[in-house]
Parts: sequence; structure tokens; C-alpha cells
Amino acid sequence: MTLKQLLQPDLILESTILDLTPDIVKEYQLRGLILDVDETLVPLNVSQASAELRHWVEQMRTFVSLWLVSNNLSESRIRGIAEFLDLPYYLGAAKPSRRKIREAIMSMGLPVEQVGMVGDRLFTDVLAGNRLGMFTIFVEPIIQPGIKFYAHPIRNLEIWITKILGAPISSRK
Repeated sequence: MTLKQLLQPDLILESTILDLTPDIVKEYQLRGLILDVDETLVPLNVSQASAELRHWVEQMRTFVSLWLVSNNLSESRIRGIAEFLDLPYYLGAAKPSRRKIREAIMSMGLPVEQVGMVGDRLFTDVLAGNRLGMFTIFVEPIIQPGIKFYAHPIRNLEIWITKILGAPISSRK
């Protein structure tokens, strides 16, 4: 697989994870989702998930198994978010490393191709998911109110580099 292919998500939501619906999950025959935490589920400096996100999790868990896999090393923060959402989790994943994602998939007991990797970063979430053969879903970050999108230079740089490499950053499936 080329770098261009590794950085190309299978599905791009032009909105946050809250717009990932059971119908979308069914359409792609997914039975599990591995969710990034920082800016995919909660703003970076926030230690509590929203009630809206909790409702989304409750709705989705009737259709798919859910796991949190975060690069964040803050045990208290990630554990608090996971407990509020009543989800299992791994922290310190070092994505694009596949180890903890693979462990979450094994815990789900599902074939890798039936599990989606959902995240807001190309060089961590999408790259790791594609390296494992997962269905990758790229979402807009959930950010603190008042912070402009251009305030995310690393994510914007990743998108720019990926386009230069020839990945159109458009859905391929």
C-alpha cells in the first residue's frame, strides 16, 4: 500500500462524529467502531464529554461495539471520559502504532474489516486504521467554542501534505 493510499480515508464526514449515524454504519456493514478521543469526541483541554455525545454513544452502541483508543497519556482524563460514556478504553496508543488498536479489535471479537477507525487526524487515526485494513472515517474536530479551525496547524498541514502526495481526501468507498 502506498503512502497516498494509507492516508486516504474511506469515508469523510464534513462534520463532527455526532453526524455519524446508525444508517451510515449499516451502509458500510460495520459492527464495531474504535474512536479517537481528543478533538474527535471532546475538545483537547476538556475533561468531560458532553451530554450530546453520551446520547450519541447510547444510540450507536445498539448497533456497534465501541472502544476508545487515545494517544493521550492522562489516565485520569481518559478514564473519566470513558467512565462517563461507559466505554472501554486504551490510552497512550502512540498511533499510528497498531498495537492498542489491534488489542481493542481482538476484545471486540470482530474481523478487522468490520471495524471502523474514527478520528480527526490523517497521520495518526487514518494511517493506523488503514495499516490494519480497517474502514477509516475522517471527521471534523470537536473544538472549544471560539477557536477557529485555522488554529489547528498540524491537522491542516497533514491535509495539505496528503493532497500534495496525491490523495484527493475524498471518500473512496
